[in-house]
Amino acid sequence: MRLLHLVPAAALWLLGAAAPAQAHKRPDAPAAPTAKPATVTRIDPTFWWVGMKNPKLQLLVHGPGIGSSTLTLNYAGVTLDGVQKMESPNYLLVNLTIGPDAKPGKLPLQFQGAKKVKYEYELRARNTDPGRVQGVTSADFVYLLMPDRFANGDPKNDVIKSTNVGRVARDSMYARHGGDLKGIENHFDYLKELGVTAIWPTPVVENNQPKASYHGYALTDYYAVDPRYGANAEYVGFVKKAHAKGLKVIHDVVLNHMGSQNYLFRDQPARDWFHQWPSYTRSNFRDAAFNDPYAATQDRKLFGEGWFDLHMPDLNQSNPLVATYLIQNFLWWVENTGLDGYRIDTYAYSERNFLMQWGAAIQAEYPQLGMFGETWVQGTSQQAYFAQNIFPEVQGFKSNLPGVTDFQLYYAINETLTKDAGWTEGINKLYYTLQADWMYQDPMRNVLFLDNHDLSRYYSVISEDFQKYKMGLAWLLTCRGIPQLYYGTEVLMKNFSDPDGKVREDFPGGWPGDKKNLFVAAGRNAQEQEAFRYVSTLATYRRTHPALHSGKLMQFIPDAGVYTYFRYSDAGTVMVMMNSGKDEKTVDLTRFAERLNGFTSGVEVTSGAAISDLRALKIPGRTAWVVELRK
Repeated sequence: MRLLHLVPAAALWLLGAAAPAQAHKRPDAPAAPTAKPATVTRIDPTFWWVGMKNPKLQLLVHGPGIGSSTLTLNYAGVTLDGVQKMESPNYLLVNLTIGPDAKPGKLPLQFQGAKKVKYEYELRARNTDPGRVQGVTSADFVYLLMPDRFANGDPKNDVIKSTNVGRVARDSMYARHGGDLKGIENHFDYLKELGVTAIWPTPVVENNQPKASYHGYALTDYYAVDPRYGANAEYVGFVKKAHAKGLKVIHDVVLNHMGSQNYLFRDQPARDWFHQWPSYTRSNFRDAAFNDPYAATQDRKLFGEGWFDLHMPDLNQSNPLVATYLIQNFLWWVENTGLDGYRIDTYAYSERNFLMQWGAAIQAEYPQLGMFGETWVQGTSQQAYFAQNIFPEVQGFKSNLPGVTDFQLYYAINETLTKDAGWTEGINKLYYTLQADWMYQDPMRNVLFLDNHDLSRYYSVISEDFQKYKMGLAWLLTCRGIPQLYYGTEVLMKNFSDPDGKVREDFPGGWPGDKKNLFVAAGRNAQEQEAFRYVSTLATYRRTHPALHSGKLMQFIPDAGVYTYFRYSDAGTVMVMMNSGKDEKTVDLTRFAERLNGFTSGVEVTSGAAISDLRALKIPGRTAWVVELRK
């Protein structure tokens, strides 16, 4: 199994070195057929820009018989560095250098095979509008939603005849339900009222799979928004409108695999673009094999090269041409839309050298871009391994990913709310998990959550206990890091992920004719409204108080099931006290003198209750207090 890698030739070319002389080709690849009249059906990237920091560009040209063609190009400032034939006769790679003096315009690509084929490839000027690519920080409050299940704003795009799913069936958890980008736009004001500052939709790129295509994680076109959500231009407009509303956009991406209906898999450029097995072989999903110093070669191979699912072909990212294709695609989405951050799906499953190369290339072009990866792993050290951390290079890998989805704190808050306190159990697990933050370069870049699209909904996990509900939300919005809320949690949506479609239900009120409309206060019952108000109050308070979103954290070892921590900065101090037990507890506050020194009173943020005595507090069972301290 690959442990240490030299940078491959094509990767060096992308980074500015000389282009490789030959295509990356299997030694047993069949000989190219006799040249036939060629055509060009598409070129990826679909267009590019002048003035990018990296002047290199590699075009993947696709069309019947195009691989037998030669190419000429005459355009001021652009150099043709060469072409590369692929194993498949239907592909040709074109390597270009876009010089600093190149102007926007149409590159006249002239392919010569059995006949001449002309293709005008567009070079655009970069968009310098302010407010693009803002990044994602701990000052943000992220709202995760599934576009197909959130709201239907344009019924005309519900069914697209050219797709493999020709119907909408809201009574089926695996079918399309009709939600789209316009539906999200229609509820920007709702998100603002809730206190949200950043929207994370699950993938909006085309997923033209015949089953369960609604989730987006089996993409079938790297350069197209799914037409049932809208067109590419509409997504560009979506980001712009979100920015105008003070909302950032996080783009969900998949590096590890694609959908089996992707043209790149149906007509493979070469067999070594994918991990090939004699028969279907699934990943063992054992992330420990990634860096286990004692790992068996077969275990590591199964983890990294096994397929995620039958309809999700696993990409061979150690192929430098695949690496280049992916890197350029994710640069393209940022430049084309001005999006603010990337969430990287199944981050740990990708090839080690590629992860470092991909992260470095994205950050070199867009240093302000927010990025966090899904690290559904076991143990804090394993999670920290995949983030920027204090570790030296381990087995040829040193992560450059700024942040991760903090599954370890997810496990800890769930244990806090479902188990009694013990020496390390229950609420004490929160303390010990945060204690391990010394491993991260900056734990403030980690994303906190109570549930997501793969997990049982939070309100069900805590047995629909409303007091516990408020405890978890208080923790989410006051702990260190970037808080993320899953759509509907704010109005008590519930269910268990058995199967996961049950936690991906439609937001009530997102479709005309829905019996309930939870987007408006009049449609919520008293408890749903209280839940919404609680989240909104805390999120709004957090946004305007730097101590909570960018201040330091000091925690005290939990005592008798009561956990107390402080967020503080020059702008103020907030005390958070959580009683995980069912009974009221009297807490002696003199223990917290080093943080309470100079303060004489406080206000509980969510209720407005005044606290006049900071010597002792009686906190009810199953309660969290967020107290702004005052002098």
